[in-house]
Amino acid sequence: MARPEVLDGIKQAEREAEEIREEARADRDERIEKAAERAEEIREEAQQEADDSEEKRMAEAREEIEAERERALQEGEDERQALLSRADDRREDVVAYVVDRFVERVEGIDAQT
Repeated sequence: MARPEVLDGIKQAEREAEEIREEARADRDERIEKAAERAEEIREEAQQEADDSEEKRMAEAREEIEAERERALQEGEDERQALLSRADDRREDVVAYVVDRFVERVEGIDAQT
């Protein structure tokens, strides 16, 4: 092979090597871009899952709070009813006691006169 042919062969090999490097760079850049897009998709999915989880936990907490509120209200109502019932039960005893004391006083006053 003559010297000019060797030089042409080297130049051709260098051009081919440069094309290979350019293709490799383009492939690398494309892979990096796809990886970045996938990473963004994963981040968005994770954010959505976190939001959904938070919303679910908040709904559960609201339900628990509402159930506790209802229990407290019912306990208060039950206690109020029990107090009213005891007051009604004792009303007759108190009235009888007051009437008895009044009669004793009136009789005591009558006995003195």
